[in-house]
Amino acid sequence: MFIPILKSKPNEDISILIKANNHAFNYICECGDASDLTVKDCQQTNAIFISHAHIDHIINFDFILRHQIGIQRRVIICGPKGITQKIQSKILGYEWNLIASDAITYEIREIHENGNITRSEIQPLTWEIKPLENNSSPIVYSNEIFDVYYTILDHKTASIAYLFKEKDSIKIDLSNSNHTPGSWIRELKEAYEHKKSERIIQIKDTQYKASELFNLLSIKQGDSVGIIMDHKANEENHEKIKTLFSKCNNVFIESFYKEEDKELADLNYHSYSKASGEIMKTCKVPNAIPVHFSRKYNTEEIERLTTEFFESYNN
Repeated sequence: MFIPILKSKPNEDISILIKANNHAFNYICECGDASDLTVKDCQQTNAIFISHAHIDHIINFDFILRHQIGIQRRVIICGPKGITQKIQSKILGYEWNLIASDAITYEIREIHENGNITRSEIQPLTWEIKPLENNSSPIVYSNEIFDVYYTILDHKTASIAYLFKEKDSIKIDLSNSNHTPGSWIRELKEAYEHKKSERIIQIKDTQYKASELFNLLSIKQGDSVGIIMDHKANEENHEKIKTLFSKCNNVFIESFYKEEDKELADLNYHSYSKASGEIMKTCKVPNAIPVHFSRKYNTEEIERLTTEFFESYNN
C-alpha cells in the first residue's frame, strides 16, 4: 500500500513524497521548492520522478542533491528527453574537489516520444555522462514491490505523467479447509504463479495436484497512485490520461487555473479546475487530489479553485 504525502503547501512549487508499506525507501515526485521536504526524506529517497524541467518542477533538486551526497547509493532520476544534461548542468555549478568518487551515483532515465528509454550515469568528481544500455518499455522504474508506468502529455513541451502500480499478490484462505499453514503454501503460490497445475503439493502425509488447491487462492489487486502534472486540457491529453489512469486509486492532478481563467490555461498549456475534475470523474478515480496552483492566486482564490474541482469531480 502506498502512502503519498504532499510536501508542498498550496502556494509553493509542487513536490510529492511516496512511501510504500514495509519498504525502506522514499520516492520523490517533482522537485519544486517544498518547505515540508526534509533532509531525512532526501537521504532515504531511492528514485526521483520529474515531469519536465520548468523551474517550478526542478528548482529544489539542489536541496535534494545537498543531502544525498555521501549516502553512497545509486539513485534513479526519471524525466523527459534532455533531463540528463539539465541535471548534469545543475551539478556542475558547484565545486567537487573534496567529495569522494563513491559519494553517490545518479542513474538518469530519459523518456522519449518513440517509447525508448535512454539510460546513463553520472558520478563525482567529473560528473561525466556515461551511457548505459537503453531499453523500450512502458515501465520506467521497477522494484520488488511496484512498477512505475508513464505517459507523455503535451505542455508545449513533453510532460511525463507517472503511475505507481503495486504488484498484485496471491492470497490464500484456509478458513474453509482442513489444512494448516506450512511451507506448502509458498510452493502452491509458486505453482499458481508459474501455471504449473500438475505440480505435486504435499500437505502432511497427503499429496495433491496443485490445481486441486487453486480454489484456496485469490489475487489481491495492488494499490496505485498517479502523478499528473502540467498538461493542456485537450482531447489528446485526456485520452492518454484515460488510458493509463482509469480506476487508479489515488491521483494528484494539476489544476493550475480557476475555470474563469481557462483561456489563460489554454494559452499556457495548463489544465484548470473544472477540466481536471471532469477527467478524474471520467477515469472513475476514487480519490483525486487537485494540486499545483498558479502563484497568481491568494488563499481565498485557491479555495475557490479547489471547490470548482470537486464540484466537477463529484457531480
